[in-house]
Amino acid sequence: MEQVGILGAKLGCLLVQLPPSLSFESTIAGRFFAKLRELTTVAIACEPRHPSWFTPEAETLLHELHIARVAADPPRDPAASEPGGWRGLTYFRLHGSPKIYYSAYPRDVIVSLAERITREMEAARPVWCIFDNTTLGAATRNALELTRALDERA
Repeated sequence: MEQVGILGAKLGCLLVQLPPSLSFESTIAGRFFAKLRELTTVAIACEPRHPSWFTPEAETLLHELHIARVAADPPRDPAASEPGGWRGLTYFRLHGSPKIYYSAYPRDVIVSLAERITREMEAARPVWCIFDNTTLGAATRNALELTRALDERA
C-alpha cells in the first residue's frame, strides 16, 4: 500500500490477481482480505483463477469484506465470466479469446460488453474494464472500439 499510495486520489481500484494454483481457503483468504481492507478504503477487485473460488462460501466472504470478484474472459470456470463477490463494483478483465493475450475481440463482443457496462453503470456501480490482450496490440484497438460503442449508447 505504501508503494501505490503515491498515486493518491488517482488510485481508483486495486486488483488482486491470484495464481491458478491458489485454492480457496476461507481462513487464509479472510485474514488476507480483512487486513487489506484495513489498509485502504480504495475499491478492491479479486481475480481468482482456481475453481474453488467460485463457490457460495467464497462469494459470501468476498461480499462481506467488500471485495468484488472480477468477470474474466476467457473464464477458467463458467462462473468466472460474471462479476461476483461484493457488487458495489464491477470489474471486467479481458485477456483475449480464443488465443489468450493475442486475440482481438470482434465488434459483436465489444457491443455486448458495452451493453453490460451500461447496465452496471445504470445500477450506479463503478465499472472497470481492462483489456489484457496486449501481445499484438489488440488491447488498445478494443479499448477504443469499446469507448465508441459506449458513446453510441449514450
